[in-house]
Amino acid sequence: MSVLSGIGGWAGIGMTNNLENDSDGLGAVGAYKSLSSWTALGGVLSVFSL
Repeated sequence: MSVLSGIGGWAGIGMTNNLENDSDGLGAVGAYKSLSSWTALGGVLSVFSL
């Protein structure tokens, strides 16, 4: 079993697509513009067994 975690969806749309205007991504860029101060692109794949 595995779990992939990281920034994605509407929260990550501005970071992944280099969008800069607050209204880009249907307003998601403006809502999450400080996100890049707290995290970087990338993710973690955790693989484990039960």
